[in-house]
Amino acid sequence: MKFIFVTGGVVSSLGKGLTAAALGTLLENRGLKITLQKFDPYLNVDPGTMNPYQHGEVYVLDDGAETDLDLGHYERFTHVKLGRINNLTSGQVYQTVLDKERRGDYLGKTVQVIPHITDEIQHRIDAIADQTKCDVVITEIGGTTGDIEGLPFLEAIREFALRVGYNNAIFMHVTYVPFIKAAGELKTKPTQQSVAKLREIGITPHILVCRCEMPLGRELREKISIFCNVPYEAVIEETDVEHSIYELPLMLQRERVDELVCRLLHLDTPPADMSHWQEIIRKLLAPRHRVRIAVVGKYIELHDAYKSVYEAITHGGVANDCGVEIEKVEAEAIEKFGAEKMLKGLAGILVPGGFGERGIEGKIQAARYARENKVPYLGLCLGMQIATIEFARNVLKLDNAHSTEFNAATPHPVIVLLDEQKQITSKGGTMRLGRQPCQLSVGSQANRLYGAFVINERHRHRYEFNNEYRDAFEKAGFRFSGWSPDGKLAEMIEMPGHPFFLACQFHPEFQSKPDQPHPLFKGFIGAANAYTNQKTPR
Repeated sequence: MKFIFVTGGVVSSLGKGLTAAALGTLLENRGLKITLQKFDPYLNVDPGTMNPYQHGEVYVLDDGAETDLDLGHYERFTHVKLGRINNLTSGQVYQTVLDKERRGDYLGKTVQVIPHITDEIQHRIDAIADQTKCDVVITEIGGTTGDIEGLPFLEAIREFALRVGYNNAIFMHVTYVPFIKAAGELKTKPTQQSVAKLREIGITPHILVCRCEMPLGRELREKISIFCNVPYEAVIEETDVEHSIYELPLMLQRERVDELVCRLLHLDTPPADMSHWQEIIRKLLAPRHRVRIAVVGKYIELHDAYKSVYEAITHGGVANDCGVEIEKVEAEAIEKFGAEKMLKGLAGILVPGGFGERGIEGKIQAARYARENKVPYLGLCLGMQIATIEFARNVLKLDNAHSTEFNAATPHPVIVLLDEQKQITSKGGTMRLGRQPCQLSVGSQANRLYGAFVINERHRHRYEFNNEYRDAFEKAGFRFSGWSPDGKLAEMIEMPGHPFFLACQFHPEFQSKPDQPHPLFKGFIGAANAYTNQKTPR
């Protein structure tokens, strides 16, 4: 088994996760079985309790693990199915080591960062290798080289590489080569310093991926090669992609990164056939149709807060050969200026998940605007609850109908806390999480889109539809098209007579890929395209 460790230097947010995912794409298309994992140095056990402004979206896996958003990149770019074992934080490491110490597992020894913490980190690499039996494990180390909290992880991978042998493990360092506008040139000194910091720790990168705004050129590559002790061919130029992150695998292939990796790890494989990926890029760069979609949220200022939603919308566009322009609409702006002003002229409205009362009334107005004006609507998690509240208020005339999450004293609690959640006080990892089955109603729009009667989707929520109101909703034309197998939990709703008004309690965005667009997003963008064509004068 071979191991690739991806580290980052100079600054954060360089795209280590995307680089690791793109490399995974190339290796998979060379016929190799791969897996990826992310090591995060922060002390939280997982990002589940973090505000999206702190760490972007929380990406949920089949087994219910709440993980870093980079695992979303891993699953979108490759065909791996990830689990709890694929994301490790310092919080998990220290918690495990301290639990062992309390049980007496260390037989009275002094517990230290080296070897106990570093051994636990290495144990996670061994565990994923044993579990997956794959050809290549790609491990991304979060944070920036030089951060205090990241040192145990770097020491652990240094020891691990020594243990498995240098023909079986390589280090790829993603660094930044800034362009100084006043001087009109790229500067390599930050990269030199970052690599020097790594070498102090005992790690010499085999490959340097240089993030830059301008092409490096031969002279700069030679300079980086000499001063960083990396072969010229292993200095990789990674400029900003022009249109889409899905161009990155093709960019790395042009730089022969996968060929270099296979040579370093003594892997004899045929070249990657990326023709299907090139067709995806063609549809992204030169689509036959175009639509404008509103995403109505409360964390709109931070792109990563709805990362998987935006990507799944793009995938829906690929499926329809349709370019999608996403309009990020702040829910509170709808409360202030009205839905008509903020949403008029858009071909589709999507309300994603979220927590907290801020912006709720704006989202309810957005759902009403979509329902009354026959604009395609897709609601995800909270977006389904929003559509339910809106229908209760404006069709059933249940004054002040609401969710008990936002108004515990509402006279009409159409959305209520799950029974099993009522006694829970701890916040971390206690929601309804992960892959759950859902039965679809025969002949429903959801049934037609999925082409199936039973589906499995990932959940992350505490509140559900209140079944005491089911009869009233159904008599008014509201359709529940998906239920949990026991028939107790409403999973999907839709509006008969509307061209596309569909919402789900789960998060379909977590299972969408550019080459396998999710059925709901495919249908949503298809409906938006039809709406656009209908509104466009012939």
